[in-house]
Amino acid sequence: QVQLVESGGGLVQAGDSLRLSCAASGGTFSNYDMGWFRQAPGKEREFVAAISRNGGTTYYSDSVKGRFPISRDNAKNMVYLQMNTLKPEDTAVYYCASKTSSMGIASLRDYPYWGQGTQVTVSS
Repeated sequence: QVQLVESGGGLVQAGDSLRLSCAASGGTFSNYDMGWFRQAPGKEREFVAAISRNGGTTYYSDSVKGRFPISRDNAKNMVYLQMNTLKPEDTAVYYCASKTSSMGIASLRDYPYWGQGTQVTVSS
């Protein structure tokens, strides 16, 4: 079973950038598709981005497409979310998640393994 630990969150101003990292352990990292989700106060958790196990395919929500590139380093068991041109509406707890199933990519139910989350706050 894989364990996931996110880092890199913080308080920034609108227009700034942050890079979130997710360290995976306890499994064969290259067997997992990886995703990022976020949950804002009072809202449901939502899909942000995902990357296939070999890094060859990426997926994005419309709200972050073009701003938040996702990447991974299978040699280091790491996945990253580079967040550029941040907006106040990006404020949320960001979660890293992983799955081995080939089914689905953007639904919470697709991912059995989750990190504890990291807070991102964007001030206007």
